[in-house]
Amino acid sequence: MRIEYGILQTAVVIFASLWAQFLQAADLNLRDEQFIRQIRPMLEQTCLDCHSGSEPAAGLALQHFKDVHSILKERRTWEKIIQRVEIGDMPPPEGDPFPKEQRDFFVNWFRTTISEVDCGKTPNPGSITLRRLNRNEYRNTVRDLLGIDYSPAADFPGDDVGYGFDNIGDVLTLPPILMEKYITAAEEISKRAIAAPEPGQLFEINLSGEQLSTGEGVSKGNGKLTFFANGSTNFAEQIPWIGPFTLELLMGASRAGNEPARVAVFVDDKKIREIPIQANENDPKVYTVPVRLRGGKRTVKIAFINDFYIAPKGNEKAQDRNAYLYNVRLWGRKAPERLNPADLPPTHAKLVTIEPSATVTVEDAIRKVISPLASRAFRRPATKQEIDRIVKFCSQAYEDGESYEGSLQLAIQALLVSPHFLFKVEQVPKAIVPGEFPRISSFELATRMSYFLWSTMPDDRLLQLALSNELQKPEVLRSEVRRMIQDRRATEFVENFAAQWLTLRKLDLFQPNAQLFPSWNERIRDLARRETYAFFYGVMKEDLSILTLIDADFTYMNEELAKFYGIPGVKGPEFRKVSLTGQPRLGLLTQASVLAVTSNPTRTSPVKRGKWILDNILGTPPPNPPPGVPELEKAKLTGTLRERIEQHRSDVACAGCHKLMDPLGLALENFNAVGLWRTQDEGQKIDASGVLPDGTTVKHAGDLIRTLRAAHADQFSRCLTEKMMCFALGRGLEYYDRCTVDQIVSKLKSNDYRFSMLVTEIVLSDPFQKYGTRED
Repeated sequence: MRIEYGILQTAVVIFASLWAQFLQAADLNLRDEQFIRQIRPMLEQTCLDCHSGSEPAAGLALQHFKDVHSILKERRTWEKIIQRVEIGDMPPPEGDPFPKEQRDFFVNWFRTTISEVDCGKTPNPGSITLRRLNRNEYRNTVRDLLGIDYSPAADFPGDDVGYGFDNIGDVLTLPPILMEKYITAAEEISKRAIAAPEPGQLFEINLSGEQLSTGEGVSKGNGKLTFFANGSTNFAEQIPWIGPFTLELLMGASRAGNEPARVAVFVDDKKIREIPIQANENDPKVYTVPVRLRGGKRTVKIAFINDFYIAPKGNEKAQDRNAYLYNVRLWGRKAPERLNPADLPPTHAKLVTIEPSATVTVEDAIRKVISPLASRAFRRPATKQEIDRIVKFCSQAYEDGESYEGSLQLAIQALLVSPHFLFKVEQVPKAIVPGEFPRISSFELATRMSYFLWSTMPDDRLLQLALSNELQKPEVLRSEVRRMIQDRRATEFVENFAAQWLTLRKLDLFQPNAQLFPSWNERIRDLARRETYAFFYGVMKEDLSILTLIDADFTYMNEELAKFYGIPGVKGPEFRKVSLTGQPRLGLLTQASVLAVTSNPTRTSPVKRGKWILDNILGTPPPNPPPGVPELEKAKLTGTLRERIEQHRSDVACAGCHKLMDPLGLALENFNAVGLWRTQDEGQKIDASGVLPDGTTVKHAGDLIRTLRAAHADQFSRCLTEKMMCFALGRGLEYYDRCTVDQIVSKLKSNDYRFSMLVTEIVLSDPFQKYGTRED
């Protein structure tokens, strides 16, 4: 019966697979018919005049797309085409543009077709390259692991940026200079975390074999002392203190008989140890004898105790066992002075929870201190082998005269330069069945979550949930996301994700002309940046709609920033939520930080501002400008800024992109280069009106912002989802990630675009929770 049941199971699986393939093939046939009957004529009518032949417009030829299969082979190209059609950029107005209903059908057909093929099966979660901690993550992790704020990490070599972020695994290399920085940092951090006494005074004598005494059965020469019969040598030294010392004998022997040569060590005629000399005469070894000596003059004797000799007989050689002493070293280090508790750093007592004693060995004490620390440093339970290696290394240092605290410093240094600390190591299963994508471990999930939202290591709660295997449960994950968003450490998410998404790190490079913009200074720069951080954090912490980022009628500021803006009624140095009712400002686009990073030192830049909106709000970045086209300042243009832009756009090579960017940027012209409101520029009344690519007319910034909120909510939510997923995963998104993005955008739309929903759905997604493969 079991065999029959197994055969039946196999048959069901095969049938289900064949049925799925049949349905997919049937659907592709239907799609092919739709393409030939409806989509292909639209392409021929509106696109192929420009996008065909040997020199197609923008290098994009479309005549070779004959069926759905050919489209799927170049799905990345069609993703870009759909974006351009969706925003109304293509087909161009001077051509034969799609009516809105036709454009919507065209976009939906392509999105649905690609989605059904890619998302009808289990999508590939994608492969994440082994990621090194970047500078911010390193500093935060050291802080949370040891309680040390290691500010010099800010001077580490700059982290490369990929896809707009500095936590992308593919570009986080480990150059030699950075490894040197890590080693230096580990030494400095360990000394700041744990205080260690200065090493005690060193006592040491070195005597060559020829410096030692000889007597009966002992001779010297050729750099060694030879024991050719039972005999001994000795030396006397004034020992400065009572304590442990080490005697090191560099010896070899000639073998004879059935046992090795043996020597005995005596201190003041008391035998301490016997040593079998296994090394031969030509390859001597060091034999170590720990001894405890009293202060004063002590005599050390080394005696050969098992001489063996058989005279030669006939053709047989003589058998002669001798011992050879090449060097003697006696050394010891005085015990360091005890530490004064008043001089210990706060971290010392937290880390050094146990000390060696009559009942606790040094090895056990080191193990008890290091084991929990190593597990936190590695973001998972450290293995016994990993702990054993560190304990052995530190115990040897202690035996060599290092203090207990100094040995613990070495242990911390070993942890801080370990690959398991410096990298977010994920153990991918060795054997993955094709088409199946296993889940990452609970500890790896905790690590992904903490570095996503906090840019640091998991806290004790996350690690405990991972240890109990509770973290994988969806309801637990949702609860933890809410907790993490409310935690103070979520400010790191603002300063790392939001700052890079909104390009605010470029704000430090913005140096406006002081004569043209005298109200701008370093203080205002910092306050403007803080306004945007506080605004983003407020939307996140209050769990508002992400669309609030576009058109919020409030912001966060203090009295100084309010005076800069000309907003009355704000008193005091503390930042607080401020209503913008009656002000010409709404959301991110009218904040000084964003307006400044999209301006030039002497004037606004509608082109930069328009491109910024396409990149970061609509997720439809324009192509790079063609080579040889001069910048606006270098072109021979006259008139107002709007007139010069229109002249620049008259160039056929520039028109395509500028008709996308310029209306968006010009709508913000009432805000000058540092974000202050104005009605005139160079004595001329500002005209902020324009026609967007989709045909919508806007008169000013308010119109633009309300249009973005009303007509492009899904586009913005898709853009923000893609940016946040890229940051969360530490890799660029691929075509197979679009299925997940689609699902998240759909969830957002049905849940009022809540901020927590976006973060939660990213954490619950397969790309975040599973191992995938890289598809080139």
